[in-house]
Amino acid sequence: MPSYQATSLDELPNLAAILARTGLGFIEDMIAGRLPCPPIGATLGFRPIEARQGHVVFEGAAQFDATNPMRGVHGGWYGAILDSCMGCAVMTALERGETYTTLEYKVNITRALPLDVPVQAIGTLEHKGRSTAVARGELRGLSDGRLYATGSTTCLVMRPDGA
Repeated sequence: MPSYQATSLDELPNLAAILARTGLGFIEDMIAGRLPCPPIGATLGFRPIEARQGHVVFEGAAQFDATNPMRGVHGGWYGAILDSCMGCAVMTALERGETYTTLEYKVNITRALPLDVPVQAIGTLEHKGRSTAVARGELRGLSDGRLYATGSTTCLVMRPDGA
C-alpha cells in the first residue's frame, strides 16, 4: 500500500501510537501506508520515500503555491523539506518511548530551484545523544544531482514518561 496523507487531526497517530514504535518503525509505517503522512507534505508537495537507520530521503517539487514575490521558490519551501528530512533522520535513531522536536535549523540555498523540478532531500544523522541529536541535509535535483541547498539541525530528544 503506498503512503497517504492525513486529512484531519483524527487521522494523525496519537502519542501512544508514536511511542509504541521505534522512530525508524514509525517512518517505515508512514512510507508503507500503515500510518498516514502529515498533511504538510500534501500542502507543500513532498513525501518520504526511503528510510533506514540514520538516513531518510524525501522527494518533491515546489509548485506555484510556493512562489515568492520575485516569482521564485520561497526560501521557506527549502526549509520545510530540509527540516522534514533532517528531523526524520533523527527520528530513525529514536527508541520506543522517545520523541523529538527541532530546536533549530539552518538552510543555505546554493542556487534557485525552478518550479516543478523534482528534487530529493536527503537527511543524515550525525549524532544522537540522550537529550540532543544533530543531522544534516542536502536538497538535490532528482534527474541531475545538482545541489540546490544544504541544511543542518539540532533536535531535542524527549521521553514523555520522564525517563
